[in-house]
Amino acid sequence: MIAYNPKDWIKFIFKIHKSDTIRQLLPLLVFVGIYSWAVAYWELEYLNATAHAWLRNIPLMHGLLGFAISMLLVFRTNTAYDRWWEGRKQWGALVNNSRNLAIKLNAMLEGQDMDTRNFYKRMIPLYAKVLMGHLQAESTRWMLDEKIHPEFSSLEEGKHVPNHVAQLMVSKATILYRAGKISGDELIVLNSELTSFTDICGACERIKNTPIPYSYSAFIKKFIFFYVITLPFGWSFQLGYITIPVVTFVFYVLASLEIVAEEIEDPFGKDTNDLPMQQISHNIEKHVNELL
Repeated sequence: MIAYNPKDWIKFIFKIHKSDTIRQLLPLLVFVGIYSWAVAYWELEYLNATAHAWLRNIPLMHGLLGFAISMLLVFRTNTAYDRWWEGRKQWGALVNNSRNLAIKLNAMLEGQDMDTRNFYKRMIPLYAKVLMGHLQAESTRWMLDEKIHPEFSSLEEGKHVPNHVAQLMVSKATILYRAGKISGDELIVLNSELTSFTDICGACERIKNTPIPYSYSAFIKKFIFFYVITLPFGWSFQLGYITIPVVTFVFYVLASLEIVAEEIEDPFGKDTNDLPMQQISHNIEKHVNELL
């Protein structure tokens, strides 16, 4: 995740970062520019502006559709950001629950029980690390598909590492209770933190393997494409060859909003704007070691 100063306007405007959408859209921007030039050249050089005056009315359609496309893109970006923020809240909850579990264990365990302390010093940070790997694995994305994705059909089924680590922590707490090292009330107190690990994993999986419906995403892309390719027909007689940069810029803005939404709707990847799960895992390990 990029750390930045939101008040530094000059840096935002003039610096091109590797995450900027212009890098991804460059081939399409070139295509739209060439296409706009071809349409403008055809209309301005070969068509009679008076005989084809109806072309001047095409912008009326763009005005009507512009509101619809803006509403669709606003909803798209808001939905994507909600998914990103929900993922951040879940990892924030993982940090807090890890701390709470370490604090309670430190208070309940006797000072000389170093075996149990070392066990949880390893397991609590380990859960964050294996959860990160689980969410970044492409196989997690296809968990809800009706058919096993061909790229992952050879994977061994039933291997859910976060569940295994959580099971070890719960089993250890049960062993402590049966050995008389913690009371039944203390086991109940620990249970809320122990079960929260699986709850957080399930919430993150819900975000990971439930993308925006395909029909909605496909419709927005088609809408943007057909909206943009009709712009030169209505604007060439009015703007002349200025239509080329104007249409290209309009496509850049609309397509960039869709690309930004695509990037942040999956907050568990390895892109620049995804959640800093590696750093969060490191902080959990640091804090747990301090507490235990």
